[in-house]
Amino acid sequence: MNPLLTPFDTAPFSKIKNEHFKPAFLAAMADARKEIDLITENSEAPTFENTIEALDFSGQQLDRISSVFFNLNSAETNEEIQKIAQEVSPLLSEFSNDITLNEALFKRVKTVYDKRDTLELTTEQDTLLDKKYKSFSRNGANLAEDKKKRLREIDAELSKLKLKFGENVLAETNKFEMHLTDEKDLEGLPEGEKEAAAQLAKSKNKEGWLITLDYPSYIPFMKYAKNRALRKDLSMAFGSKGFHNDDLDNQANVLRIANLRHERANLLGYKTHAHFVLEERMAETPEKVHAFLSELLEKAKPAAEKEFKQLEDFAKELDAIDRLEKWDGAYYSEKLKQKLFELDDEKLKPYFKLENVIDGVFKVAEKLYGLQFEEVYDVDTYHKDVKTYRIYDEDKNLVSLFYADFHPRAGKRGGAWMTSFKSQYVRNGENVRPHISNVCNFTKPTESKPSLLTFNEVTTLFHEFGHGLHGMLANTIYPGLSGTSVYWDFVELPSQILENWCYEKEALELFATHYETGALIPMDLVQKIKESATFQEGMQTLRQLSFGLLDMAWHGTDPTPITDVKAYEDKAFEGTNLYPQTKKTCMSTAFSHIFQGGYASGYYSYKWAEVLDADAFAYFKEKGIFNREVATKFKDNVLSKGGTENPMELYKRFRGAEPKIEPLLERAGLIKKVG
Repeated sequence: MNPLLTPFDTAPFSKIKNEHFKPAFLAAMADARKEIDLITENSEAPTFENTIEALDFSGQQLDRISSVFFNLNSAETNEEIQKIAQEVSPLLSEFSNDITLNEALFKRVKTVYDKRDTLELTTEQDTLLDKKYKSFSRNGANLAEDKKKRLREIDAELSKLKLKFGENVLAETNKFEMHLTDEKDLEGLPEGEKEAAAQLAKSKNKEGWLITLDYPSYIPFMKYAKNRALRKDLSMAFGSKGFHNDDLDNQANVLRIANLRHERANLLGYKTHAHFVLEERMAETPEKVHAFLSELLEKAKPAAEKEFKQLEDFAKELDAIDRLEKWDGAYYSEKLKQKLFELDDEKLKPYFKLENVIDGVFKVAEKLYGLQFEEVYDVDTYHKDVKTYRIYDEDKNLVSLFYADFHPRAGKRGGAWMTSFKSQYVRNGENVRPHISNVCNFTKPTESKPSLLTFNEVTTLFHEFGHGLHGMLANTIYPGLSGTSVYWDFVELPSQILENWCYEKEALELFATHYETGALIPMDLVQKIKESATFQEGMQTLRQLSFGLLDMAWHGTDPTPITDVKAYEDKAFEGTNLYPQTKKTCMSTAFSHIFQGGYASGYYSYKWAEVLDADAFAYFKEKGIFNREVATKFKDNVLSKGGTENPMELYKRFRGAEPKIEPLLERAGLIKKVG
């Protein structure tokens, strides 16, 4: 018997074998297709219940199998699972396309959508109807056959171009090596970084040391290496990926991708690709994004220029550098930071024993939302490191099941993420509660020491638990709108806001005690953490804004007249330059976020979510960081609502107004706090 095809509440991890997955996927897809057929073949007139609601509740078994499988592929994988992933991913894409392009299904959805004003739907139902309709219309369901054909051609070409763009960037990254044989050239590098460079050389049967364009090699060299000429060589190689007029050049790919996206948007009735994307974001329009970026730029630029002047003066005083170049920035910033803040992670780690930090984030959630956490041992897991908890409210009602997987191992990818093994929804009068998981990679305990976290890891744990709370506290009717099923520029609010408690004395007193002595973390250390967090924030903000402006330049206007990628990029960067420009470098040709990944017209959202979380936390600070009234408003209007309403409406109901930019600017030290 295939355990994935037998109804289950908690995932039956110990019973699942790799050979169960593909048959389970095929069977669940066949069942989901039958569910779609039942909707399309229904002889009754289309209604919200028999079409939209039925569609949202279809394929639930397939969703659960997918969530189990793809989390295992990230958290406990092996070659066999990876091979299965390559086999089933195209089948799932095809299944998704079959639904989107199902004309009979769209006809029923459109019938309900066209009479929505007469249906007396709740806000949540109205949102679901809108979302389902757009999942068809935004993928060409309304187009005439010849335009559908062209849309499919564009999508096919774009998928190949994006792949080619990424392949070129990867090939350029792998092609470059800086081979050093004189140890003097490594002056300034920490011993661990030297060792890594020597190990890399040895792995390629070379003497000495190898430095590459991979981040773990590139960043430490740029930050610590004293040899300025070598930093320049490395910086120029990094900045010119895909810009050598050779077979790995990406200039033609950039132009073609931008033009195809524009044509696709026009086909679907939108002015530009940005207009198409932003329709489904909080920002709504390119005009709003430009206004947002311009306002931040106006506030950040004076601070950035002041910080840059301080860095220039410091470099001149230290090494008689007359003109600060891009390859000097990281090196002198690190030196200046060390001079201004005597802060060492090794001093902080004893106060952040992993078990204490987990207990701390639970206590914060208890004080804010009245949650009770009980570790349980009767839930099946996929690895012995995974801990499980049942979470209850103050009336002892089950809120969620929570899986915590916090240590690295061979079958687990790096990074940190939140996922869901089971969505929350209401059906037949039952509020089905979610199963949520946090996965991180923190140092394992040794024989002599427990797992001790860096401060950055503490904020990571709080961040992911913030996403977790968004899933756990979900309270919607439809699974398609539950938990983290929200706009891209809203989803980081619950995670980013929880990080703020890590800097507050009242919260740290709950858990930051020395693992040996039990002594509370000294507040002067906390103060240094806070102060160093805003170091060169003006320059960092300007850098982020420049990327957002470049993204909007490519996607928020008609790209057909552009012929020179570098000249167009320079124009987009005009208002954000601090360092002298270099002719031989170009960012666009390696800007994978927007030309290969999913950030086209969305790069601004990093800063957008920061504005939300700073403004929201200012409300907590004003009333008290554990004020239950504010916390309840945040839970009821943000955490529990998922994607049931426009996020700006939800935010305004919590805060009483739209978010203001000032709290972010104050937190970042870009303006002085008023009052």
